[in-house]
Amino acid sequence: MSTLRIQPSTTSAISSTIKNLHLGFSFRLPCKNYGVSKRPRNLSVMAVATDPLEVCVKASSTSPNRLGDCPFCQRVLLTIEEKHLPYDMKLVDLGNKPEWFLKISPEGKVPVIKLDEKWLPDSDVITQSLEEKYPDPPLGTPPEKASVGSKIFSTFIGFLKSKDPSDGSQQALLNELNSFNDYIKENGPFINGGKVSAADLSLGPKLYHLEIALGHYKNWSVADSLPHVKSYMKTIFSMDSFIKTRALPDDVIVGWRPKVFG
Repeated sequence: MSTLRIQPSTTSAISSTIKNLHLGFSFRLPCKNYGVSKRPRNLSVMAVATDPLEVCVKASSTSPNRLGDCPFCQRVLLTIEEKHLPYDMKLVDLGNKPEWFLKISPEGKVPVIKLDEKWLPDSDVITQSLEEKYPDPPLGTPPEKASVGSKIFSTFIGFLKSKDPSDGSQQALLNELNSFNDYIKENGPFINGGKVSAADLSLGPKLYHLEIALGHYKNWSVADSLPHVKSYMKTIFSMDSFIKTRALPDDVIVGWRPKVFG
């Protein structure tokens, strides 16, 4: 197993923030896992991760010591990156799951993350828990916008697996992409307007897989008639956090091969 440690200088960031507030008094942090954010006219306590979060993710099947092709793992890593939290990424070979991993994830699924001394599975649960524990910066998506683009992934898979050009699977995907294109045109550049949110961090990795897998197996790409979808994808894919956590194209291709050929 390979481990990649990524730990920003949380302590220096807190010190800099305190120094710039010019409050005129000093205080001690209550414990190593929490920082106190002091602002003029308002006092608030905010959880700050100082010890790296432990997160288990899929390992690459084509290159050693690299992140694999799971879009749900990338979603979790994107959330951690966007919240500027330090983390310890544990790469798991899903073709040969180690015993230590099966003890914390009996179903053998990734991602799993350790929060408050408990291992949590499922990207939905993990990202919501991270939002609650580390609310700054906020990444929540309003409920009325949370499902925007949510059917793109399932229709992509349907089209990718299809062997019949006349079964309507391509049109089903185009319908979803057209709907998303119209939404972003009116509400973009992100799903929640001007700032990236949890919905983007979920959809972005899936669109990345769509672009690579359909390009390879179907010689298909998003049409120029969907400029807002293409612009959205370009914006998401160029984010530093996305570049840092994306899978290798070869892994995406290998990962979808069983769906294509059965």
